[in-house]
Amino acid sequence: MTKYKGIIFDFNGTLYWDSALHKQAWREYSKILRGEMFTDEEMVKHMFGRTNEEIIRYAIKKQPSAEMVKKIGDEKEELYRQMSLKNKENLHLAKGAVEFLDFLKKNDIPRTIATMSDKNNVDFYFETFNLSKWFDIENVVYADGIVPSKPAPDIYQIAANNLKLKPQDCIVIEDALSGIESANAAGIGKIIAICSEESPELYEKIPCVSGIINDFDEIDRTIFEIKCAK
Repeated sequence: MTKYKGIIFDFNGTLYWDSALHKQAWREYSKILRGEMFTDEEMVKHMFGRTNEEIIRYAIKKQPSAEMVKKIGDEKEELYRQMSLKNKENLHLAKGAVEFLDFLKKNDIPRTIATMSDKNNVDFYFETFNLSKWFDIENVVYADGIVPSKPAPDIYQIAANNLKLKPQDCIVIEDALSGIESANAAGIGKIIAICSEESPELYEKIPCVSGIINDFDEIDRTIFEIKCAK
C-alpha cells in the first residue's frame, strides 16, 4: 500500500459543511446582479471553488471592475458570516473532523488548508473553530487575488510546497468538482472526495478520485507514513 506523508484540506463543504449558506448568500446577490437566482447546476459549475471575481463575471457576462468585485464580495461574505453565526446548530466542523485532526497532530503528519475563501473568512474560521490547534495559518493558501482559482493547479502546488512535500506525497480532501480537477492537475498523490452535499455516484465517475467518504470517521488512517508512534 502506498503511504502518504501529508494532507491538504479544502475547507468549505469539506471541513465545514456550509455549502447551503454560500448558496443562499450568492442567490441573494445573483438576483441583484442579473435579476434571477443561480440554479443548482450553476452553483456547481460556476461558484464552488471559484473566486468572487469569477462568480460576478459569470453573473453579469462581462469583466467587473475591481471596485465592484470588492463591494459585492465584501457584502456577500459578511452576509455569509452572519448566516453562519446564526445557524448555531451547524456551526461546527464536519463529523469526525476533530478526532481526525487530533490524530494528524499526534502523529506529526504535515497538514494544511487550500481554500478559495478570502482572508477575512479564513480568519473567521480560525477564530470560530479554533483551527490554530491543528493548523499553522501561515501555511494556509487562500484567495489573495494572486493565486489562480480552482481548477488551476496552483493552489494545491503551493499548499504542498508550504508543507515542504511533493504533491504526489500528499492526500487532498475535496468536495467540489473544480477542486478535484485542481488537485489532479497539481499531481496530488491521492484524492478523496467527501460527500457533504453530492451523492457518491457523482464522484464514482471521476477517474482521479481514489476514495469516497461520507465523513472523517471513514478515512483509512493506515495510508499515512508515520515516522514514530506516540
